Amino acid sequence: MAEDILLRAHFERFPATVKGAFVVRTEGREPHQVAFHEARVVRVPGPGAREILIDRVTLDVPPSRDLFVPFEFPISDLEPGWYGLEADVDVDGAPRTMPGGKRFCVPWPRSAVRAASVRVDKSVKVGGSTVTVERCQSGTDGATVRFTVSPPQDVTVRLFAGDRRLDVVEQEIEPASGRGTIRAYPLLRAHATLRVEVAGKARGKGAEIVVKLP
Repeated sequence: MAEDILLRAHFERFPATVKGAFVVRTEGREPHQVAFHEARVVRVPGPGAREILIDRVTLDVPPSRDLFVPFEFPISDLEPGWYGLEADVDVDGAPRTMPGGKRFCVPWPRSAVRAASVRVDKSVKVGGSTVTVERCQSGTDGATVRFTVSPPQDVTVRLFAGDRRLDVVEQEIEPASGRGTIRAYPLLRAHATLRVEVAGKARGKGAEIVVKLP
């Protein structure tokens, strides 16, 4: 199985459609053959997927050159949420499902979400580090919580609006600085609090910070 084949989705999001292409690139010195079979738009996080139409083509990909497989699909019937793309391909005859990397958001109605920007600056101890939640924001494209782990370590962050756990789109922590960001689905108008639960990698009890929303 070739590990030096890269696939990325490059696209633009328009009001009713997403239009772009899967870009295939060989990073090593050897060429590879990539056959495209199917592609999907997938909810992040899952479950939930919908097939999109692409040309079923076979590409001979030379080293350090980009080749493109175009796509276009409607988004007017997608539920509010975050979505990514993936493709089923054969690389030198071996089947693989490859994610496209880039994501897009179908925003929530303004009337449904709680728009908020709150400076928190509260800290808890987790596994020998201090985790400080600095700010939380929420809008039509979801909620974002910014935090710092000092000294830096890997932690798991979960978000709850009232008793409802929010779906997380991504979590990032810079290894050197410990600065982190977690992006999730939005707070709704009915939610009065945001609960941030933090746990370290080692076994043990985590900690939580409760944020009252304006």
